[in-house]
Amino acid sequence: MGKVRVAGFAVSADGFGAGPDQSLEHPLGRRGGELMNWLYPTRAFRSMIGKDGGTDDRFASAAMEGFGAFILGRNMFGPAGDDWGGPDWKGWWGDDPPYHAPTFILTHHARPPILMEGGTTFYFVAEGIESALAQARAAAGDLDVKIGGGVATVRQYLRAGAIDEMHLAVSPIFLGRGESLFEGIDLPSHGYLVTEVVPTELATHLVLTR
Repeated sequence: MGKVRVAGFAVSADGFGAGPDQSLEHPLGRRGGELMNWLYPTRAFRSMIGKDGGTDDRFASAAMEGFGAFILGRNMFGPAGDDWGGPDWKGWWGDDPPYHAPTFILTHHARPPILMEGGTTFYFVAEGIESALAQARAAAGDLDVKIGGGVATVRQYLRAGAIDEMHLAVSPIFLGRGESLFEGIDLPSHGYLVTEVVPTELATHLVLTR
């Protein structure tokens, strides 16, 4: 059985994983897109959006490698609400999402699975985080399961003690407001240690291991 990991998750220097006022126009909240400035120039990201070139970055490449299943929160699939962004909404990524594996969406609003191009199938789980993780583990086999976000989803799995390893890209910006990743969570009591620190111009990469 593989690990349960968070990888490529960006936070601000003041601990926010998304800015305030998330919406269709601002999926990461206002100024939340700045958290990803470390990722945009990389070859891994540019290939996901159909572009050539880019810089080599092992953390960007590893953020989507070695996973046999993904778990995403409701807003990582679409804008908030019970209409899923409209009857034709199939996620933020278009017809060929970057997951290429079974992807489980936490929700309170059931929906039939959606088969996408490239091997991605979205499954909608209304029975809670334990059910989603059990299904993701079964689908992943010997590969890892990625907790892809957003902030509330990562926090739930942290509190449940389910995450084995986290890679955080700490961006050198302050958001001031938004969704705090670690507020009220005592990481040492959950057994987490910082096992790697890699500073770069656009982010400081931290690996936390339990």
